[in-house]
Amino acid sequence: MRPERTTIDLGWGPVSYLAWQPDAAGQAPAVVLLHGGGADNAWLSWGGLGAALANAGHRVYAPDHPGYGESPLPPWPHTQERLVAYVGEFVDALGLDRVTLGGLSLGGGMALGFTLDHPERVRGLMLFGSYGLADHQYGGLAAMPAQALSWVAVRTGAMGRIMRRSARNRTLMRASLRSIVRNPAECTPELFDAVMAEVARPDAFTAFEQWQRDQILPDRLRTNYAPRLGEVRTPTLVVHGTHDSGVPVAYAKAAAKALPDATLLVVDGAGHWVQRDRPERVTPAVREFLRRVPGR
Repeated sequence: MRPERTTIDLGWGPVSYLAWQPDAAGQAPAVVLLHGGGADNAWLSWGGLGAALANAGHRVYAPDHPGYGESPLPPWPHTQERLVAYVGEFVDALGLDRVTLGGLSLGGGMALGFTLDHPERVRGLMLFGSYGLADHQYGGLAAMPAQALSWVAVRTGAMGRIMRRSARNRTLMRASLRSIVRNPAECTPELFDAVMAEVARPDAFTAFEQWQRDQILPDRLRTNYAPRLGEVRTPTLVVHGTHDSGVPVAYAKAAAKALPDATLLVVDGAGHWVQRDRPERVTPAVREFLRRVPGR
């Protein structure tokens, strides 16, 4: 099933999104999927899972966040709080009352933040390699020095220059993709070409750089939802790869213990794009989780 691409006006500007619609879409439960940061967009994160969920009877919506994919940069700077508010604006513009939210990495943090702010709007929550589960980007003894180095790199602009220079090098980008999609069968030429198209946009990484400036502090990350996870009464699916180089799997395991109604799926050998890496493990688990979400 191929998605339909539509643009919707959120008042301050347009947002482009993909929609997978099953038969009898009006009665189907709605799922909104939020992609990650950096070199990402709706199709890159959800091109495979979106179709599978629609075939299982769900209405699936996946936006290109402002400044990613086919959505232009917004008039506001990217902060965590503003991105969480944007989730609500997008859901409202679609006319959706209650939804299941899923998010990868940055998108996971957005989905979790929105659920904490508006629990009455979220039927189910799915976190894939999610941001927002700890004070630091890295685990273990390296956490503090690595955090300080990241802050310096972001504040001096070195991080942005590294990302842009790497994006022009196909060899480096191919190695980067293989580190987050470790399964050779899923790390396809089509996927690689789509990544290269995303990083070739004139304003690629601008939105992500703004968000990094907001979130990366010298000694910690600005946003850590871990102390509030006990407030999340929404059924939650936590999905994480054992070889996730962006978010240590220990953070996901701790989050699943802290969440009152959580199901944990740890995928052995998978990288950060766990839903792309091991669809044969992730897709059935997501479909089963959605089948059990109340309020269908």
